[in-house]
Amino acid sequence: MRGFSKAIITGNLTRDPELRTTPNGASVCSFSVAVNRTYRDASGEQKEDVSFIDCSAWGKLGEMINQYAKKGSGVLVSGRLDQRSWEDKATGQKRSRVEIVAEDFNFTGSARDNAGGSSSSFSSANDAVDAGMPDDIPDEEIDLSDVPF
Repeated sequence: MRGFSKAIITGNLTRDPELRTTPNGASVCSFSVAVNRTYRDASGEQKEDVSFIDCSAWGKLGEMINQYAKKGSGVLVSGRLDQRSWEDKATGQKRSRVEIVAEDFNFTGSARDNAGGSSSSFSSANDAVDAGMPDDIPDEEIDLSDVPF
């Protein structure tokens, strides 16, 4: 049986993206996304938790992310999970890391929150920039009683 790996996260960049070039000339961009969640504990008190997710993007997608994204940008990232293992040369300990290898990258929030002045969507599938959501959508909660089903 063949496996399937897909991850979708939304959050804010924790730092500016870092672009590197591999010895064979491939571009790879590394970045981290803070993903917040709110929940109620056993006593009913509202709590907030944050997870920091490492991501990478290869080729043209990585170059575009490096050019337009910045620390604090609201983003939606989808891609595959990838686990790497290595031995730390300094300590001899085995290390491992799970990250999302981005296949699609979208800015969230308004245009003023993102570099480049407009909402954008980047994809490794077509290496193109597409028009994103309009900037005039209000940030308000959805009233579930308005949903017709």
